[in-house]
Amino acid sequence: MQSLESSDSVTVTGLFSYPIKGCRAISHRTAAVLTTGLSHDREWMVVDARSSPAQFITQRQCAAMATLRVDVNAEAGVTLATDGNDALRVDAPSRSALIKVKVWNHETIALDAGDAAAKWLESRLGLSHAVRLVRFNRDMRRECNRLYAGDSGAHTYFADGYPLLVTNTASLADLNLRIGGGANAALPMNRFRPNLVIDGLPAWDEDHVDTLTIGEVVLKLAKPCVRCEVTTADQTTGIRPSDEPLKTLSRFRNNKEFGGVTFGWNAVVLVPGDISTGDLVSAGYRF
Repeated sequence: MQSLESSDSVTVTGLFSYPIKGCRAISHRTAAVLTTGLSHDREWMVVDARSSPAQFITQRQCAAMATLRVDVNAEAGVTLATDGNDALRVDAPSRSALIKVKVWNHETIALDAGDAAAKWLESRLGLSHAVRLVRFNRDMRRECNRLYAGDSGAHTYFADGYPLLVTNTASLADLNLRIGGGANAALPMNRFRPNLVIDGLPAWDEDHVDTLTIGEVVLKLAKPCVRCEVTTADQTTGIRPSDEPLKTLSRFRNNKEFGGVTFGWNAVVLVPGDISTGDLVSAGYRF
């Protein structure tokens, strides 16, 4: 495989983590990139308590999760809040508060955050059934699919499958042109819930990139990200105003190999370190 490097006009323009899977993003100026992804990313999760193992819940099942803000506490707990500043501080769960959970086809043992958090979530999300808030149990390990992650040793917390999701601003600009409706109707990048946003690559060049080097950090793009109805939800209100961007993506980004429309790439971390917005990115292409 031949590798060519991009010019040094490619930069990091966005860094985002999602401490609770499915809830709002936290924007970062600088972030630590670990083997598992950005620090604390998808370390917590809401689960449906009606089954065992308890099934994960995201905006696919509950779009109102987009209305919940999350902050990470210094003691590794979280604070949940609504836009009305109705807040609840949740401490790190006891190491003995074990609960069996399932993310897609992976079953693991998580840590239960308690009744107060569960009741708060049920009320604020308008749910009529029991849920629990859980934290990833670091005594466990959730491996990434080696078919795409190779021998990188990649593992993650409660992300769908990989430590990082990388998107390209030029690809979003092209997608918005195809959707039409003018600048006022343009979809924001937060619809795609990325961890790392880069600028300076031509549209859709991420499909041909093998590695991204950002300072000491090295990422490998492992698999295109198949998109779902979460992308149709406004990431502030949880309202789904239309079937875009899925309608337009289906016309030119329908990837039969992966079973759906794609936007952005899942990445694994080959070399961890810190990344800041504005950092230069060197993209190694595969040919």
